[in-house]
Amino acid sequence: MDVSGEASRGVEVTLPRRETPALAVLARRLAIALGLMGFVALVSWLGRSGYRDSAGGEVGLLDAIYYATVSITTTGYGDVVPVTAEARLVTTLLVTPARVLFLILLVGTTLEFLAEDARENLRVRRWRASLKDHTIVCGFGTKGRSAVDAVVAGGTSRERIVVIDNSPDALQAARSAGIAAVTGNGEETAVLEQAGIGKASAVVVAPDRDDTAVLITLTARELNRGVTIVSAVREAENAHLLRQSGADSVITSSAAAGRLLGLATETPRLVEVLEDLLTVGEGLDLIEREPTQDELVGRGSARGQLVVAVIRGGEMIRFDDPRAAELRSGDRVVCVCSQRV
Repeated sequence: MDVSGEASRGVEVTLPRRETPALAVLARRLAIALGLMGFVALVSWLGRSGYRDSAGGEVGLLDAIYYATVSITTTGYGDVVPVTAEARLVTTLLVTPARVLFLILLVGTTLEFLAEDARENLRVRRWRASLKDHTIVCGFGTKGRSAVDAVVAGGTSRERIVVIDNSPDALQAARSAGIAAVTGNGEETAVLEQAGIGKASAVVVAPDRDDTAVLITLTARELNRGVTIVSAVREAENAHLLRQSGADSVITSSAAAGRLLGLATETPRLVEVLEDLLTVGEGLDLIEREPTQDELVGRGSARGQLVVAVIRGGEMIRFDDPRAAELRSGDRVVCVCSQRV
C-alpha cells in the first residue's frame, strides 16, 4: 500500500517522534541569525580604522551595525567598505564565512518547511516496510491503554504496537507514548491495511461499543486468518457474537468489573491478589509457557511456580483434574509465578 493510496482513502498514519514546537525552532534560528549579525558588527566596529563609508568618513557604531546587516544578507550596497589590507583580511576570514552560514541557515529553514510532508511520507514508507509481527490495538481508551501497558510489560516494544482510533486526544496520547497511530475506524478494511493487518501477530479489539467490536473482529479475521484476535465486550450476551466473528478470546469487561466489585464487598484482600495477578511484571504474574523437559518425563516440578491449568489441544484442564498431573509434548502450562523467583 503506497502513500498515494493512503491519501486517496483519507487514512492518516502518524509516527511517534520527539516534537519540537515550530515557534521554538524559528526562535532558535532567529537568535543564531541575530548572533551572526552581531558578530559581524562587532568585528567591523573593532576594526573601524580600516573601514570607510562612501563619503570617506570614519565608521561609527551605527555604521558598523548597518554594514553588518547589508553584508551578511549579501545586499552589499558598497557604501561601507574595507580600505586597508588588514580590514580586507578580516572581512575574508570572518565576515564572509558568517555570510555563508547565514545563507545556509536561511535556505535550510525554507527547505525544511517545504520538504516536511515529503520527509514524513518517506518515514511512513520505511515504517510500513519494516512492520511485521506487531500488535494492533483498535481503540485507545481506558481498555486500550491498559492493554498496551500489559503488552509492553510482557516484553513487546512500543515500536511493534500500532493504535487505531478516531479521537485526536487518543491519537496524541498514543504518539506521546511512543506508539504509531492510524486515524480511522478499525472496522474499515483500508484502515486495518494501513496498520499492517496482513503481517500482524495480534489484534486487540477495545472500542466503546459492542457492535463496533463485532465489525472490527469480522474485518480483521477476513484480512488475516491466522492472527490472534482478543476482543472486549461490555455485555455478556454479545460474547458469542464475537466468538462467531473470529475472536480467539473474549473479555466481558462489565461482568468482570462487576464480579470484582462483588468480591470486594466480602473479601477485599482477595481482590488485591487478583489485581496483582492482572498487573504484568509486578508481584505475582499469571503466565502461560511450554513445559520443561524434566516436567515432561516426570522428574521435576515448576520450582517457585504454582500450576493452575494445562492447555491441551485447545482444552483447558484445571489443576485438580488427574490429567493435569501428566504433562505431554505440545501442552501449555498456566501457572502463577513471583517476580522474585
